[in-house]
Amino acid sequence: MSAVAVFDAVFDRAAAGVPAAFTARHPSGGVLRFDPAVWCRDATAGDATLLARCTGPTLDVGCGPGRLTGALIDAGQPALGIDVSAIAVRLARGRGAVALQRDVFGPVPGAGRWRHLLLADGNIGIGGDPHRLLRRCRRLLAADGHLHAELAPPGTPAWSGTATVQTPGGTGSPLPWACVPLDDLPALAGATALRVRDTWTEAGRWFATLAPG
Repeated sequence: MSAVAVFDAVFDRAAAGVPAAFTARHPSGGVLRFDPAVWCRDATAGDATLLARCTGPTLDVGCGPGRLTGALIDAGQPALGIDVSAIAVRLARGRGAVALQRDVFGPVPGAGRWRHLLLADGNIGIGGDPHRLLRRCRRLLAADGHLHAELAPPGTPAWSGTATVQTPGGTGSPLPWACVPLDDLPALAGATALRVRDTWTEAGRWFATLAPG
């Protein structure tokens, strides 16, 4: 099962109200747990502080069912969500969000002009290579843009590469992903032509804002 198929399956289950929590286990021993049912809610604790920083055109990378994209549009902010999962995009559009099925590493509308980018819900792990992902985000941002990312808590072991997914429907699917703790971010940002502008925590979640520099 491909990574896209994994996400299609868990979003389909979550949208139907079927338990869809899954884990990604890295050979180093690192484990990330995800619950797509949370992503399908209208809001999650901590979202408000993240959304408040998006004061212009925003690209939500890995938008899933469009929780954040939809909230921005409801607040009068121009926003676009992208996701590799066709089911996620369908769910996002169903809640009124503007969303496209796109890979962040492929062609993306507005490249180099976005005022804000979101990497929420662990999406800084997309692709299994945080350096590659942040360099790509840097190219998508306007010169005065900001990247708002959610990270693992300080002290969490970092890992990257290919994890193994365990879902309610089976085990063993490979998923290119990464875990980036907050305390690893300054070095990562410095290596990808970005700088950390701000960090904060809310509702047990950890966030940072980065800017070109």
